[in-house]
Amino acid sequence: MRRGPALVLASVGLLAGLGAGGLGAGSLVPGAPGAADAAVAGGAPDGSVSGAVGQVVDGTPAEVDATTPGTDATAGASETRGEDAASRSVRDPQLGLDGPGSLPLVLEREVEAGSGLVGTEVVPDLGGALVVVPAEVAAPGTGTVKTVRVEVEEGLPVDGETFAAAVLATLNDPRGWGPVDGVTFARTGGDASIRVVLASPATTDRLCAPLRTGGTYSCGVTGAAILNFSRWVEGASDFDGDMGLYRHYLVNHEVGHVLGHRHVSCPAPGTLAPVMVQQSMSTEGCLPNGWPTLG
Repeated sequence: MRRGPALVLASVGLLAGLGAGGLGAGSLVPGAPGAADAAVAGGAPDGSVSGAVGQVVDGTPAEVDATTPGTDATAGASETRGEDAASRSVRDPQLGLDGPGSLPLVLEREVEAGSGLVGTEVVPDLGGALVVVPAEVAAPGTGTVKTVRVEVEEGLPVDGETFAAAVLATLNDPRGWGPVDGVTFARTGGDASIRVVLASPATTDRLCAPLRTGGTYSCGVTGAAILNFSRWVEGASDFDGDMGLYRHYLVNHEVGHVLGHRHVSCPAPGTLAPVMVQQSMSTEGCLPNGWPTLG
């Protein structure tokens, strides 16, 4: 690095403040997933298979949203931040000045509300180390309580707390599984009925195996909804760029498998697609929809 002041540009956000902070999955603590059974690959006939990786707490059969192979992973260092979710930022310590008396400047990257994204680069394989987003949040509704543990693969450009809050907001939305199945969802950092895991394409393949997700799709297996980060970033063509709606669909569809729901077909062209249609592939002539409750 050459001497003298240097300007550091952030790809997102502004230079701000002094000090150092953490970049990565945000407010994460180590988690140790165990073994889980697999379910039915998307695009293939429904049926039972075994071998997927994931902690099994709830024995409900599950399925997938599509079509390559599973290992498990653990890891993670923790960090806690107290900012409001709507104004969260991930602080990336970067040396901005070099010379006597110089101090590091700090880059701030804004966190996208509703997704937790601080970047959109999709790295094909991040190695599989998963960290748990810590939380103990009571279920807001009535009905059978399903506990949810949210995990994010280490190295993804995601703020874990914002992502986890978005997942639970989707699951507890009045248009969600609550009215359909008589359930309500609580967050936990410990043993849970359902794990929701955001992972790189290759890790998704390993966690979904022997289901074939091909680095492209996501899956629901017994006890775990595995969300492919490439889908979380890119969506699906039939959603015409509506990423918010697509992310609601992705969470509800894969958790739907964990709750025991199988794939269905579009009932009639031009109608809303039931959430268990494999809309990441095609809405089959239906209108895209992210919610279990139609109408």
